[in-house]
Amino acid sequence: MTFASPELLLALLLVPAAIAVYLLVQRRRNRYVVRFTNVDLLSNLAPRTPSWRRHLPPVLYLAAIAALVIALARPSMMVAVPREEATIVLTMDVSGSMQATDVDPSRLAAAQKAASDFVDQLPDSFRVGLVVFSTDARIAVAPTTDRAAIHQGLDSLAANGGTALGDAIVVSLQAAGLTVSTGPTATASPTPTSSPSASPSASGSADPSASPGPSQPPLVATVLLSDGANSTGRTQPLDGASAAAALGVPVYTIALGTADGVVSVPDRTGQLRQLSVPPDPETLAAIAEMTGGRFFQAPTSADLAQIYQSLGSKIGYTNEEREVTQLFAGAGLLLVLVGGGLAAHWFNRFP
Repeated sequence: MTFASPELLLALLLVPAAIAVYLLVQRRRNRYVVRFTNVDLLSNLAPRTPSWRRHLPPVLYLAAIAALVIALARPSMMVAVPREEATIVLTMDVSGSMQATDVDPSRLAAAQKAASDFVDQLPDSFRVGLVVFSTDARIAVAPTTDRAAIHQGLDSLAANGGTALGDAIVVSLQAAGLTVSTGPTATASPTPTSSPSASPSASGSADPSASPGPSQPPLVATVLLSDGANSTGRTQPLDGASAAAALGVPVYTIALGTADGVVSVPDRTGQLRQLSVPPDPETLAAIAEMTGGRFFQAPTSADLAQIYQSLGSKIGYTNEEREVTQLFAGAGLLLVLVGGGLAAHWFNRFP
């Protein structure tokens, strides 16, 4: 917390001074001798008020003084502020391994449900796109504010094929209106045909908690869910991550499933055999680290739902320093009113 006028905080010394005076007054009161000698009769005539009630209003007044002094110093603090604009690309693995049932009811069904809930908690002004990948990657729904289109795209997913993880990252960047080149010296730039209102600039901040200033474009971020290792495609996963890092686009990765996941696949003779389909957390963690995102592991559907919920809070808000003078001023006035109300109710006096 910072203060515009920190020198005014010296007035907080009034609080310990007032406490010292109050304690001194209480000690002097205890020195008085009860003149009424029949103590039993006195207790019947004037029942004793619990001692804590006598002290509570003064405590509230002192807290009010402290809050009002802090308000005078004009405090500022980092607060979570809803983002006004962003483009979020959901990148969903729909390879054959997503049929595994180690995540109840299946990896794909759990991913569809959690992603749908995640979309609903994002601000209405956010543009959301859907990229799906298996043997290849494609844009299922271009970034849009139409939530019904995203839900329809999620509901239509079906699992089949391999895992083109690197291609999925590249296509996700393209879905956000960016031109990508991959390789050891990957670079990226906005596509010339993208309209300013349809896609953000390529220089989006890699830190989702950073506050977009006047010269900063809206956030572009990718949420990548996969349940297996890269097995096909033209782009290696870390080359795709390098391209995203060059753009400043954070990629939040989720490894879905457990090491015990299996699917039934037919062999050359048509007989079904069990194939192990563990996730690849190491590669996904490396992608998140390279791009400034975060890596999550979701062995259950409940874990996946919780991850998406936390991502909604992280992506949907940005931390900004705001003056909070009115909060402390309001708290001070409220404490005065509560203290006065209790004194009037208990002792028929104010304060």
